[in-house]
Amino acid sequence: MREITLHILDIAANSISAGARNIFISIIGNHKDDTLEITISDDGKGMTPEMVAIVTDPFTTTRTERNVGLGIPLLKAAAEACNGWFNISSELGKGTKVQVGFQLSHIDRMPLGDVPSTLLGLLIGTPEVHWTFRVKNDEKEFYFDDTELKRELGGDCLSEPEVIRYVRELFTEEIDALALN
Repeated sequence: MREITLHILDIAANSISAGARNIFISIIGNHKDDTLEITISDDGKGMTPEMVAIVTDPFTTTRTERNVGLGIPLLKAAAEACNGWFNISSELGKGTKVQVGFQLSHIDRMPLGDVPSTLLGLLIGTPEVHWTFRVKNDEKEFYFDDTELKRELGGDCLSEPEVIRYVRELFTEEIDALALN
C-alpha cells in the first residue's frame, strides 16, 4: 500500500467485518515530537489473545478466500521502517484497537493520502456504523461525530448527492486547513 489512508481503509474494513457498530479513527500529527499517530478502535467481536499474538504474521488471516493477510503486517513494517511503532490490543466480545506511529519527517514515511475522501467513503459506504473521526495537527483539530448529521437527516439519506457534496466540502475544508501532510 502506498498511502497511510489505504491502511486506514483496510483496518476499518476489518472492523466492519468484525461486526463493529462504532468505529473511532484518530490521525494526529505533532511537529514538536515529530510524530504521526493513527488510532482505529472498534466495538466488534474482538480477537483472542492467541490471535492478537499472531495477527502481524502475513500468513495469518481469518478470510476464507485467501490464506494470507498482508494489511496489518505491511502497516507494522511501514511504521517500523520509519522509526515508528505498532500496537494492537483486543478483547474477545469487546473490540479491537490498532495504534501506529511514524516519525513524521522520516524520508521513507509514505504519504498520508486523501484523508477527506477516505473518511467520506467510510461514512457514506457504511451508514449503519457510528463513525467518529479526529484529525489533529499540532494545536489545530477537526472532530466529527456522525450522530447529529444522521439525526438531522433521518438516518438513510447519507447517499443523497447534496449530502455527499456538503460532507465532502466540510471534510475537505476542515482537514485541508490542518495541513497535516
